[in-house]
Amino acid sequence: MLLPLLKTMRPRQWTKNGFVFVALFFDGKLLQLDSLLPTVGAFILLCLMSSAVYIMNDLADIENDRQHPIKKNRPLPAGNLSPQVAQIAAVLFALGSLVAGLLLSWPFGLVLLAYLLSQIAYSFWLKHVVLLDISIVTAGFVLRIAAGVTVIDVQRFSPWLYLFGGFLALFMVLGKRRHELTLLGDNANSHRAILKEYNLDLIDRLLGVVTTSAVVSYSLYTFLAEGLPENHLMMLTIPFVLYGIFRYLYLIHVREMGGAPEEILLRDRAFQVSLVGFAIVVFLTLYIFN
Repeated sequence: MLLPLLKTMRPRQWTKNGFVFVALFFDGKLLQLDSLLPTVGAFILLCLMSSAVYIMNDLADIENDRQHPIKKNRPLPAGNLSPQVAQIAAVLFALGSLVAGLLLSWPFGLVLLAYLLSQIAYSFWLKHVVLLDISIVTAGFVLRIAAGVTVIDVQRFSPWLYLFGGFLALFMVLGKRRHELTLLGDNANSHRAILKEYNLDLIDRLLGVVTTSAVVSYSLYTFLAEGLPENHLMMLTIPFVLYGIFRYLYLIHVREMGGAPEEILLRDRAFQVSLVGFAIVVFLTLYIFN
């Protein structure tokens, strides 16, 4: 049961919890051990909590996942993991991470609770409400950023990063919806009922709005955020953000990828290079030339 349970926990998707490091990195505290350790702890607890949510989602979607050409191979729909074992694991992961989160920092514990409640609402109700379904998934990423803020003493973290992070997350969620529509075609709503409320034209229009909003919000952050170096070197990171978004759009529209954003992060070399380049320029700006 251990290997099927681990697969159901979706460790590849733990990369999404990297959003918790945003506050640490952009507040200039990456090299401070007293800030790094609690952030790493928050990351681990977020991984446990998100795994509990993934298990709950798989339990709720067993029948629908059996209609999906890829998801039908997951342990629960394939019958390789007992639903009873999955239920026990979900409860233990959720309660254990929540208690540990409250001990680490009570505001962080509240963020974990908000994340859990929102995802439960999504699994059993909001995923059937058009537009709210993508909004609640996006909110989960913003809560991850907020989680990182609660465990350290932030001094230079800008609210602009919440806005940019939200638009970036919404961009990825829309890309995933587009991939599902493209992959499943006329059978899309048999896998995810809400997909009947979407079409490629709407998704592409929404992607256009969100892409522009993400680029503008990040650009305004580099210009207007308090606490940034007065030499305006953060503006040099804008091309990396722009290229990363363009690359993602290319993978969505030309390569027909986007169904699993974490796979793009882990496998696409050009995207990885742009992300590393972005991180290096931010580090030099905030930690060396500040």
